[in-house]
Amino acid sequence: MKKHLPILVSAFLAFWVAGSWRVPSDKTGTFPANAFGRLPVVSNGRTQPLDSLARNALLQLREKQTANTEPWKSFYQGPKILSASQWLMEMFFDPSTADSRPVFRIDHPDLKGLLELPLEADPDKQTDGKSFSWSQVRDKLKELQDEARRAQSVDQSARTSFDSAVLKLWTGVGLYMKLQNTVQPQDAKNWDRDLQNLVALAPAGREAAKAQQAGQPFDAQVLEQLIQHLQRASAMNELDTPLVVAPLSATPDSKDAAKWSRTGETLFEVARGAPLPASLRSYAALGAAFRSNGTAGFSSILTAHFEELNSRFPAEVKKAAKEQKFNTLEPFYKSLVLYVLAGICVLIYMVNPDRFRLLRDTAQSVTLLALLVHSAGLIYRMTLEGRPPVTNLYSSAIFIGWGACILGLLLERIWRNGIGLSVSSVTGFLTLIIAHHLSLTGDTMEMMRAVLDTNFWLATHVVVVTLGYSSTFVAGFLAILYVIRGAFTTSLTPEIGKSLSKMVYGIVCFAALFSFVGTVLGGIWADQSWGRFWGWDAKENGALMIVLWNAVFLHARWGGLMRERGLMAIALGGNIVTAWSWFGVNMLGIGLHSYGFMSAAFTWLMAFIVSQMVLIGLALLPPRLWRSQTA
Repeated sequence: MKKHLPILVSAFLAFWVAGSWRVPSDKTGTFPANAFGRLPVVSNGRTQPLDSLARNALLQLREKQTANTEPWKSFYQGPKILSASQWLMEMFFDPSTADSRPVFRIDHPDLKGLLELPLEADPDKQTDGKSFSWSQVRDKLKELQDEARRAQSVDQSARTSFDSAVLKLWTGVGLYMKLQNTVQPQDAKNWDRDLQNLVALAPAGREAAKAQQAGQPFDAQVLEQLIQHLQRASAMNELDTPLVVAPLSATPDSKDAAKWSRTGETLFEVARGAPLPASLRSYAALGAAFRSNGTAGFSSILTAHFEELNSRFPAEVKKAAKEQKFNTLEPFYKSLVLYVLAGICVLIYMVNPDRFRLLRDTAQSVTLLALLVHSAGLIYRMTLEGRPPVTNLYSSAIFIGWGACILGLLLERIWRNGIGLSVSSVTGFLTLIIAHHLSLTGDTMEMMRAVLDTNFWLATHVVVVTLGYSSTFVAGFLAILYVIRGAFTTSLTPEIGKSLSKMVYGIVCFAALFSFVGTVLGGIWADQSWGRFWGWDAKENGALMIVLWNAVFLHARWGGLMRERGLMAIALGGNIVTAWSWFGVNMLGIGLHSYGFMSAAFTWLMAFIVSQMVLIGLALLPPRLWRSQTA
């Protein structure tokens, strides 16, 4: 039975992963949130399902993809969780209820003081001390706006944690208002009736406006009512809401298929005499059914709306459905869990290899499953975007972890001592954690900037240089294992030390090749895009530093300038150089590759660099101070 443990564990985990492949069916007698979440919308320059719009919004607001309506209640009372799509339905159709949902996460005590919010959990005030509702925040919007303007005037590198918290909340406020005004004004009581009034009023209102301009008698009451409608539409437009209104005349083969519009823009067109689009009528009817708790009517309207969209925009509808399935599968989250399980198994194995050898085989099978799920997520994401695997910082973290996992498994294939598995599981876990935190800033499938809008160079330069990042990190992680085992344990035998040294050398050879080729390809791309091969841009300098640092390692080894521990110190320095090139230069706020200063990321980057410098110091200690005296 024991010898089949790896297979049984992997099979169980594979069933767990496969169990979320299908989007759950909506329960009879409830509002079909999953079907609603499948509807396409144009936001952030791309077509996506409402499910993605809702998930990304909640990640920015409360760092989770669900809404806990009563987080102040104890665990034993059972939390009441709304899915992202359920929450978005309330935002669209029942703003007063949505305003009571505690979806704003506020941790900074000074910001809570500014907004006069409870600092600790207080069930009587319906808060757990960190989750607050719009109704609790909006009374202090003026104070928040003033602080946000002040914080925006401060240089990014000089902003305090309070400034960052204020700006984060102010961005969340803008996002919240944007969503609540996507399909109807947030103050609308009966949007279906308001639309009918606008359609009926528009002809007479236009005539009254013409008569006023011509200096002739006009119906002032009709004109005033029309102006009120247009003022609401203008307020919606100013919020830059997502595009939910499908074109009237587009067919599946029409070039106008991508020209979706905002509700506010459409209202102006209706006032000018254009017919009311079917999408707007459907959303208004859905709102009326939702507020009257008519689940059957809501479902029938939603089905008709979906079929109408599918008949004219099959590509958009199909893409939205695929992305919703991707969201439900959550391949990168499941990979993260699998990497953790594999890491636990290999850690126990390394404590006593003779006794727990079966756990090494279990860790290997779980790591292979994690890599399979990770790869499936990468390929699925590439299919959705129509892009190579690396397009932004988020996807680079996903890809670096994937590459590191493969390299670790290759090392394990050769040495079979658990070290390669520890590389795969730990780097896979850490990079996916980084990716998760990067996803909190918004849509990770963002539209490419014009200069980057080329699949050829994204598939060559970006992929190759990212593989250089990945392999350099793997070499650095192996060096971390070497130093920690040597300095703090007696497990670094001469045999294991030589194995680690050979691993690092092989990986650095790989890293030097890919970082050099990737840097040259980047220069060729820059020459085509900007008219110069090299411009000493911060990112270009970072890539060159990686190439030179790997060259330093190779020359030190080939020339006999360093032995094992000195080479490990150089490999640890590679972690610093690569982390700076990957993240640091993007936060300088200068150059053509700048993504903006991120104080939280900068803090973690500095902490990582300090940790590597400490390890370098340990590597350079006299051998007698290490516990593994034979190293």
